Amino acid sequence: MEFSHISLAHGNGGRFMRELITGLFARHLGNPWLDTDVDAARVPIGDHGEIVVTTDGFTVQPLEFPGGNIGSLAVHGTVNDLAVAGARPLYLTLNAFIEEGLELAQLERFLAAMSAAATEAAVHIVAGDTKVVPRGQGSGVYFATTGIGVREHGIELGMGRILPGDRVLVSGPVGDHGTAVMLAREEFGLRGDLASDAASVLPVTQALLGVPGLRFMRDPTRGGLATVVHEIAHATGATVRLQEPDIPVRDPVRSVCEMLGYDPMYLACEGRVVSVVAPESADAALAAMRSVGCPEAAIVGEVAAGRAQAVLVTELGGERLLEELEDDPLPRIC
Repeated sequence: MEFSHISLAHGNGGRFMRELITGLFARHLGNPWLDTDVDAARVPIGDHGEIVVTTDGFTVQPLEFPGGNIGSLAVHGTVNDLAVAGARPLYLTLNAFIEEGLELAQLERFLAAMSAAATEAAVHIVAGDTKVVPRGQGSGVYFATTGIGVREHGIELGMGRILPGDRVLVSGPVGDHGTAVMLAREEFGLRGDLASDAASVLPVTQALLGVPGLRFMRDPTRGGLATVVHEIAHATGATVRLQEPDIPVRDPVRSVCEMLGYDPMYLACEGRVVSVVAPESADAALAAMRSVGCPEAAIVGEVAAGRAQAVLVTELGGERLLEELEDDPLPRIC
């Protein structure tokens, strides 16, 4: 499909977004330090390790939802991109784009939640900027962040390290955030008390870094688990095969998806880690995640030699291809 204008699908984490980044941004801005396959860049600092830098923007609607709001989400999302890169987050900067007419009391709630999330993750917001845009041009408020962390020498993670036979794990149920935000919109006549999974994943990533054979970590935000799996398949040229019975999905998420025709494999998570480990390390990785409060962590699939594709082995033992995400079912989700 050819585009002459930007569509919402260019921001959903799927194929069109990947093509936009590689075909336009990387073509003009590419340099030896720019790696469009990762969410955080490595900047060596001599013998003391590496600085890791990430940046992100947050546009969720509604601005407040069960389990969090756009303020806590901005901190968690930035911290998590650093954490899955193997870094320890240290500092954040914040840009606030505030729409004329936003209630000050609501903004204060966002900033209080942001402060609490930063304190919990032991990071400091050290700089920022504020802009106010005319009424009708800002969806209430947008936050943009930059995160800086440090990574010790000897930590090597990346899709290039993944090998056939490696196991794929997830730290908990998928689709909670996407479903919680959707229910908070009170569309389709649906309501529920499901809370977003939005949280810092630093305890999980720090536990996994102690597991020999860890290859790769990623937080499955836009596009969910299926999109991370497609990224792995594209980068390695291998088949990633997921086992549907082993993938943890909460009953409310499954029910909403069945009623509305969504697939939980593509719904955003904001407090989960997808990891790939050597086969002999899978049990140790599972135990490490469960030891830091992830009782529903699971081994959900494996990487196999073959062509680049994502395959789901169904409850009945059949197989279906997981197509790469194109149309965005839930805009403004994170």
